[in-house]
Amino acid sequence: MVRLNKIYTRGGDAGATSLASGARRRKDDIRVEAYGAIDEANAAVGVARLATGSEDALVDAMLARIQNELFDLGAELASPRAAKDADNEGARLAIVQAQVDRLEQDIDTLNAELAPLKSFVLPGGTAAAAHLHLARAICRRAERVIVSLANAEGEQVGAPALRYVNRLSDLLFVASRYLNRERGEPLWTPGGTR
Repeated sequence: MVRLNKIYTRGGDAGATSLASGARRRKDDIRVEAYGAIDEANAAVGVARLATGSEDALVDAMLARIQNELFDLGAELASPRAAKDADNEGARLAIVQAQVDRLEQDIDTLNAELAPLKSFVLPGGTAAAAHLHLARAICRRAERVIVSLANAEGEQVGAPALRYVNRLSDLLFVASRYLNRERGEPLWTPGGTR
């Protein structure tokens, strides 16, 4: 259980922070950027939930679970692992394939209610859908940072974590479409403003 008695420690005043292992890294280190981007995505999902709770209990329940999983992902990213531990995920908090599979099931559940796309969707529609589009864009940025981390020399990222963040942005997109299904989606009209 996490217990925080004091919020400020002054330990980061010089531009460094501690990973879960206690190792110190600069605040602009790619690993710190990665779990920071996941934290930002989680906050955006939380804002989206302010609107989805009243609009759709199914989507809100999915997002509540996802927020917890994003904390798990942040913990994984804040806990570097040695290359020798790459196949021993049971010993540490990490995203597992079952969580990726659940996102895919959620996507399929929501997508079953939707018409096929015939154009790109503009971010917008209901307030909840617009917030989900913002969360999706933040999630895509987080994915790019995590891919950079995974490709950085001496760094490791679990394959399920990479799959999870990729599927999550898909789920956020489909959930935004699902919440706009009765209202109609704002669609891109290529060159429509010329």
